[in-house]
Parts: sequence; structure tokens; C-alpha cells
Amino acid sequence: MTSPSPSPSSPTSLFGRPSAKERKHLTDALRTETVGGMVLLIAAVVALVWANTPLSGVYDAVRDFHFGIPALGLDLSVQHWASDGILTIFFFVAGIELKRELTVGELRRPAAAALPVVAAVCGMVVPALFYVAVNASGGGQADGWAIPMATDIAFALGVLAVIGTNLPSGIRAFLLTLAIVDDLGAILVIAVFYTSTLNWWAFAGAVAGLILFRVLHINLRVRGWYVYVPLGLVIWGLMYNSGVHATIAGVAMGFLLRVSTSDPDEVSTGERVEHLVRPLSAGLAVPVFALFSAGVAVSGSALAETFRQPEALGVMTGLVAGKFLGVFGGTYLAARFTRARLNPELAWSDVAGVAMLAGIGFTVSLLVTELAFTGGAVTEHAKAAVLIGSFFSALVACVLLKVRDAKYRAMWEEETRDEDADGIPDIDQDADPDRRPTEAARRSEGG
Repeated sequence: MTSPSPSPSSPTSLFGRPSAKERKHLTDALRTETVGGMVLLIAAVVALVWANTPLSGVYDAVRDFHFGIPALGLDLSVQHWASDGILTIFFFVAGIELKRELTVGELRRPAAAALPVVAAVCGMVVPALFYVAVNASGGGQADGWAIPMATDIAFALGVLAVIGTNLPSGIRAFLLTLAIVDDLGAILVIAVFYTSTLNWWAFAGAVAGLILFRVLHINLRVRGWYVYVPLGLVIWGLMYNSGVHATIAGVAMGFLLRVSTSDPDEVSTGERVEHLVRPLSAGLAVPVFALFSAGVAVSGSALAETFRQPEALGVMTGLVAGKFLGVFGGTYLAARFTRARLNPELAWSDVAGVAMLAGIGFTVSLLVTELAFTGGAVTEHAKAAVLIGSFFSALVACVLLKVRDAKYRAMWEEETRDEDADGIPDIDQDADPDRRPTEAARRSEGG
């Protein structure tokens, strides 16, 4: 039996334990993202090493090699196929996850959604303001204001896996929701601010394709990947030619999938597709994008130049200081002026660790960098700044979170304990001194 939901009048718990169903979904999703994060880290290191060896010319040649179908407007470089093409899979999964959270997840309840949403919004606005302030005073280009806005959940989880931190589900759920809202913000920013020209015919064709997608899936209940994959490719191609960033097509298609069912025990189409596609996104799409986007020069002179450029300084201060102040400050304000209360088992230092972890803005930040700047030198410096800012945020977050790892491990063991080996955590069942003595003792002590 799961624990009862809090009444509408009870305070919302910041970093509180999610329901049993949410914890199961969270565990499944984050397990894949953690493995993907490890692959992402490897891909980023390979890109950096490759681009800073005598074989850097080979890296540039492969990255800039063009292929495709020119007659369809799809003659792209390998780098653009990675960022405009294969990364669409990542945004497709993001679209499914976003709809699931808004429809059946934590974001459907305003009280539960308010905390991570406020923290995420502040964590997007404050870094952008940091970037604008640095570049206004230094005479840099303001186009990169959106670069430090995003949080890369896969990279963050990869970092956590490396240092072996067992965050309790409440913190993981907060971090995931924060990243989902960040992704939504990034999607809107890319669609609105980084669409320079619009081919209305191609855009109308993409919209018509999305309508057909919805009719087939929702109204006619047509099943079969052989229908949707070709249709999805057509929608993607039309969206690319429309001038809107092609990854928006992935978000839209993901958002159209059904994520709720009449039977609570039934798995929805969206969840089933997400379960199948998420490993492809985390283990292939994002690492391939990183491989051809993270290869920047890191020589002493190049790094020195990076620290002198206002665009790069704006990105670094936005990711490190802006993200931390935005997420921590937004969380504190939400707790200060609402009925939300910090989980009594945790401390504000835990919020600081998560806020610092949010400064890892790898994937979407690199994508926005490529959209924001056209100059090769500025782009390279901004990419280096993303890597430096993300690395520094990860390093400080690791220190803050590792200090509390003993507490996290105790909370995680409490959440996952299954003394009667029935496959259901003891914390989600009635107290039974015979079958589940540890949990029964915890409850008798008022735990």
C-alpha cells in the first residue's frame, strides 16, 4: 500500500519523497540517463583529445564533410546532421517526458510543480542576465544570452555516477523536473529567437504532417513504427527547410503521443515509446552530437583568449554563478513565500549542491552556441566556455554533494529496502514487524 498523498492544505515538501509510481518511473528513466551520461562524458573527452592532437585536421575534415540530398535542401555537414538531425531524437524524448509530467506526473499538480518551476525559471533568467551584463560592459555580442540557460541532466547524472553519490529520490525528482522545465524553456527560445527566416510553405507542410500524425495516433489508433518513422522523417525535413530548428519537430511529435490510459496499470503508448527510444537518445544521439560539437582547442593561448572574450566570460559566469544564484535563490523564495517546507531530513546545503549541479549546461548550451554565433572564433571560445563552466560547476557540486553522501545513502537505502523480497519497497507497504521489521521499527520511532 502506498503512502497517502498530502492533503491540499498540508505544506509541500521540498525534496520530499515522490509516490511509489513516480519513483519507479524516475528510477527507470534515470538509470538510462546515467549510462548515457557516462557515454556522453567519454564522447566529450574523445572530442577534446581528437581536436587537440596532430589528428585535429582529420577531426575538422570529418566534422565538416557534407553529404545528403541537395535537391531536398538536405546537403549538410556531419556536424549539422548531428545537431539538426540525430539530436532530434533527444528532443523527441524530451517532448514525451514533458507531456507526461504535465499530464500524469508531478507538474500536473500546481502545488508540487511550483517549486521546481520557480527554481527552473529563475535558473534560466538569472544566467541570461549575467551574460547580458558581462557583454554589455565588455562590448560583446548579446546573441548568446540563452547559452547558459540549460541544465544537462545526462551529463549531471554521469558526473554523479563517476563520484558514486546516491541522491535520494526527492532530490533526483527535483533535478529531473528542473531539467524538463529547462528543456521547455530552451525549446521555446530556439523556436522564437533563433528562427531568422521562415519558409511558410515548408512550415505549413510540417504542421500538416503533425496534424496527420495526431489523427493517425489519437483518432485512428494506428500502430506500427513503419507508419510513423517515414512520416516523422518527412515532418523533420519540412521543419528543417522551413527555417525553424529541425529539433522542434521532435518535440512536437513527442508531445503528441498519448501518455495517459483509462487503466492505471496499463502502460501508455508514450511511455512504451519513451522506454524504447530513450536508450537511443542517451546512448547514441547525445554522445554523437557531443563528439562533433565539443572538439575545441584547449591550448594555453586558446584558453587565455577564452578568458578575455566577453562572450565566453558571459557564458562561464552565467553557468557557474548565474545558475547557482538563480536555482538556489528561486528555491529559497518559493519556500519563503509559499507553504513549501524543506524536507526535515535535508538541509539548505543540499539545495546548494543541486543548484551548483544545474550549472552543467552541456548539450543544449552547445546547440544554442552554434545557433547564436556565426563567427568561427567566437563560436569556439563560447564552446570552450561551456565546457569550462560545466566542468567547474560539476567539480564544486561534487564536493558539496559528496560531503553529504552518507546521509544520502541512508535515505536511499531506506527508500529501496525490501526485507520480504516481494519486489515492493517496504516503505510503500503497511508496517509488518514479522516480514518487515526494520521499516516497522522506523515507523514506531516516528520516522
